[in-house]
Amino acid sequence: MGAILLALALAALAWSLVLGDLLRRTRPAWHWYVTGYPVTCCRVVFTWRKVAMLNDLSVSRRPPRGLVGDLVVKGDPLRPITPRISFPRATLMGLSVIVRLHPGQTPATYMKAADALMHAWKVHAVRVTSPERGLVLLTATASDPLERPGLATAPAVLLSALIGALESGGAWVMDLRLVPHWLITGATRSGKSTLLARLITQFAPQPVALVGIDCKGGMELGLFSPRLSALTTCRREAVAVLAALVTDMHERMLICRAAGVRSIWELPDKLRPVPVVVIVDELAELYLSDGTRQSKTEAEQCSVLLLRIAQLGAALGLHLVVAGQRVGSDLGPGVTALRAQLGGRVCHRVNDPGTAEMTLGDLNKDAVAVAQSITPAEQGVAVCTGPDGGWSRARSHLTPTEEATATARKYAAMTPHLPAFDRALAAQAGGEQ
Repeated sequence: MGAILLALALAALAWSLVLGDLLRRTRPAWHWYVTGYPVTCCRVVFTWRKVAMLNDLSVSRRPPRGLVGDLVVKGDPLRPITPRISFPRATLMGLSVIVRLHPGQTPATYMKAADALMHAWKVHAVRVTSPERGLVLLTATASDPLERPGLATAPAVLLSALIGALESGGAWVMDLRLVPHWLITGATRSGKSTLLARLITQFAPQPVALVGIDCKGGMELGLFSPRLSALTTCRREAVAVLAALVTDMHERMLICRAAGVRSIWELPDKLRPVPVVVIVDELAELYLSDGTRQSKTEAEQCSVLLLRIAQLGAALGLHLVVAGQRVGSDLGPGVTALRAQLGGRVCHRVNDPGTAEMTLGDLNKDAVAVAQSITPAEQGVAVCTGPDGGWSRARSHLTPTEEATATARKYAAMTPHLPAFDRALAAQAGGEQ
């Protein structure tokens, strides 16, 4: 009889393991709520006191007697007071805990203890934020949600592109109406080109003009030329197109002034100029100089023109998406001034700490450390800023080149024709002759 019960128990255990593995692969959220959350919740509750004491999160209570100055000569032993926490609340593939700070404590202490909490709770990561004064929110993720992200959904809005998925499971959306200009950095094979392809794929069906500046001979953006209103493959052409954009920008100012409005979005539909999105691949090629007078002049012109568009273009429907492998002050003083105007930031894996610092350092120091931890195997993973001023890890949706080029050809008929670009390029070609 005992052997039969033992066999039944072993069979039930094996069946539960098989069922649990199937549930984890097919329905990871269900598996987390049924098995992962209860176990992790117990770890949080039972390890909190010890982790708080070992990482200086507890505050010692002074004994009521037996003190000579600050020297304890006799009395009760010093008893640390552990910060109070809420009961762990389950989230999608994680949990969150609210901690009430002791007087004098700051969230920085908890940020230093994030790794210790991650190991004690056996989770993928613990993120520390402060939703209000005196409180700290600890958000734990059980596994890396970007390892196999699904494409989230988002409503189709003009000048809004669904890029991929955020670490929280939400949609990664790049909305140029909220954040008009973006800086994207990343080393070779980090996912930067895939993100640009995804961006063009999302903007192709929309009534917007796309301008490509690819000084690598058009190898990257030239694939999408059927949907581009203008494509420049060298710096001389880029100067001509950017100058035409600045001229068009002044014409838009006159239209808005005549109509008594401060933005093209306040104009009637029949008077509103078409929005223009300028995509720059490899910013350094516009700023580097070989020392000749002509090269220095072209670099200065590109710097001034890009800065003017970034400063004045948001209300006039002119938007910049600037990408590069290396972005630093060594490219020239104009790079720092341009970066200050690019409110949206995306940082993939980079080869030097300076680029991560240049991309995210002026917004959030913690994001710089997270960006530097991205490994070469995590292609497409990046740290991006949000419209609320915060940051998050995200992964762009894998868009094959064939899909992107097919989308560009499919919507080629929607490409706006801008005569100003034709005149600028013709004038530039005549000047060379």
